[in-house]
Amino acid sequence: MGHTTDLKNELLRLSEGCPDSRRTIVELSCQRLRTMARRMLKSYGHVQRWSDPDDVLQASLLRLHRALATVQPESVRKFYGLAATQIRRELIDLARSHYGPQGIGTKHDSDSGMASESIADPFEPVSLTAWTEFHEAVEALPESEK
Repeated sequence: MGHTTDLKNELLRLSEGCPDSRRTIVELSCQRLRTMARRMLKSYGHVQRWSDPDDVLQASLLRLHRALATVQPESVRKFYGLAATQIRRELIDLARSHYGPQGIGTKHDSDSGMASESIADPFEPVSLTAWTEFHEAVEALPESEK
């Protein structure tokens, strides 16, 4: 069977109350979520300096596993939307942790090599507050627009 079919079957088992399906869902989607986490981390250049894609993935998978205990996505597409939300939340938390009042990022004045990228993209939010507001606005969008 294909990946999507297997995932769809596990989502069905989850909706029927099978407790083992959460673990299987995470295992089936791990590689795709690794790629998603790596891509999303690139857009958080300031966080990328302090966090590894695999660390982001691991924390996001834990979040996803917990979320699947209460949320039952009706489709594979909605599942990946839920997974993207968990990755985005992890990245926001990492940004707050690294660049908050006691964060390691506030204690270093070295160039992370990301300065030229932030200048090159005038649409990229320049502060943690702007990133947080952006991602909260994404959460408020209708499901079809996310």
